[in-house]
Order: sequence, then structure tokens, then C-alpha cells
Amino acid sequence: MRTLKILAALAIPALLAAPAAQAQGKYPEKPIRLIVGSAPGSGPDIIGRMTADRLYETWKQRIIVDARPGAAGAISADLTLQAIPDGYTWMMLTSQLFVASQVLPGLKFDLAKDFQSIALIGTVPFVLLANPTLPAKSLKELIDLAKKSPGKIRYGSAGTGASEHLSGVLLTQLTGTDMLHVPYKGVAQSITDAIANEVQITYAVMPAALPHIKSGRLRALGVTPPKRSPLTPDVPSIGEAVPGYAMYGWYSIVAPTGTPSAIIDQVSAEVVKAAKEPAFGERLKSLGIEIVAGDRKVLDAWRASEHKRISELVKVSGAKAK
Repeated sequence: MRTLKILAALAIPALLAAPAAQAQGKYPEKPIRLIVGSAPGSGPDIIGRMTADRLYETWKQRIIVDARPGAAGAISADLTLQAIPDGYTWMMLTSQLFVASQVLPGLKFDLAKDFQSIALIGTVPFVLLANPTLPAKSLKELIDLAKKSPGKIRYGSAGTGASEHLSGVLLTQLTGTDMLHVPYKGVAQSITDAIANEVQITYAVMPAALPHIKSGRLRALGVTPPKRSPLTPDVPSIGEAVPGYAMYGWYSIVAPTGTPSAIIDQVSAEVVKAAKEPAFGERLKSLGIEIVAGDRKVLDAWRASEHKRISELVKVSGAKAK
């Protein structure tokens, strides 16, 4: 009898552990929140929703894309860190927040310490867009016009400290021109005002820019990476007219530090798998994205190199929040 009691006592912890182990294996058991630091209709929002839809096919659990624009993505970072690190809150980390962390004062988070890498989806060009009424049909003509009218040309961005802002600062610095920066809470608002001619030009990631280029509502004057985009082969890279100019965006997914490693590995594997699939990959490429499909280690290395690159760009450009 005493032996049975001992065996029963030993069995209880194992029985209690079994449901926990099963629960871990069932991830995800409920909807996941993906916080995006850009407005609805922006590149990160579009890519976030595409990724959410694709992962639903695998998990049959909804991934709710929560767009929280403002402060160049800093608001989304603050919200993400308020969540319990249980694997049910992710954040879309982009170049925008990396720039913001270099130019915005008083941030309460540390990108390197407070967020764990999940996966790097890919890179994307920014496009310099102009209202069709602007008497500049090329980048050279825009530069000439800006030199003749200092401070008269207004350019919009997704916000002070955003990658689009830095794209504009680099152009003015390298060309010796003076253009007025008009920050918005998101790129969608900036595009809307460019169409309405409230600002003459704006910068936007390719997924957000493409529909307006195709419709003729905005004219593409240049793309920011060193090479032209296959989706807009007739649009030159800005570097063709402005030597040394180079800028690009990227999309990745991270989670708050403290999220279980097993969950991060699982999510990383699924995101990488999805990005490598021909059908989903073609959808990404149709938006101008160059697929990387990197796991958490790849994203760790990428974040380190991007921190160095963007820090140097910010220093050279002199970009500061005003």
C-alpha cells in the first residue's frame, strides 16, 4: 500500500506536466496580434496582412494586424513591450524604426535588447513620387527646380525620423538643395496629400507607391536603391543622377524579449517556409520585394549590420527630429 502511494505521488507531477507539454505543442491556441507601426495601406501593413493570411492557412488561427502609426514606429514598439511575452504578440520591424531610434529623443526601448528576432522577409525600394503637375519630369529637373526655388518644394514622409524622411534628407544633402519636409502620421496620408498637391513630392515604399504609379495619379522620378526595380524598369535609381545615394527598406518580424525560444523557432520556420513558397513568393515580388526569407539568426546579423549602416547614414545626413 505504501509502495502504491509512493508511485502515485511520483505520477502526479508527470500528469500535471503532460497538459502543459500538450498545450505548448498546440501553439497557437488563440489569435495572434501583429503590431505594425505604419498606417493602413502602407507597405508594412500590406505585407503584414499578406503574411497573416498565409499563416492562417497553416495554423487556422487568425493573426490580427494592428496598425499603430505615429512617431515613425516608436508607438508600435512601446505597445509591443507592454504585452506579455508569450508568443501571441509580434511586431513588424522595419528600417523606419531603425532610423527613428537614431533621431528621436527620449525613446523608452532598446531595439537590440528588447526585441527577439523571428524572421527577415525581404527588402524593398522606396520611390520618389511627384504630383503630375510639378514641372519636373525627371530627377535632374527636380534638382534644378529646387535650386531655383529654395524651400518652395514640399516633400512628404511617413513622419519625422522615418526612412522616407531620411531618404529626403539624403537627397537634399547630396544635391545641395533646400526642400521643406512635411511629416505625416503615415505614408498613406503623405501620398494622399501628394495627389492633392498639398505636397509636391513624397517618398513611399514600392507596395504603397505602385497603384498610384500605374494609375497615373503620381509620377515616379526615382527609386532609392542602387539598382532599378524590375517592376519599374523605366524609372532610374536616384543614384544614377546623384552619386553615392542609396536607401532601401526591409520587412521583418520580432517578438518581445522573453518570448519562449521554442515558439520563436516555430514561428520563424513557418514564416521562412511561406516566403520561400513559389505562390506566396510571387505575390511578394509583385510588390517589388526582394525576398530574403531569413531565419532568426539571419535577422540577428541583419539587424546588427543595419544598425551600423543607418547610424552612419544619419550621422552623414545630419537628420534630427525637430
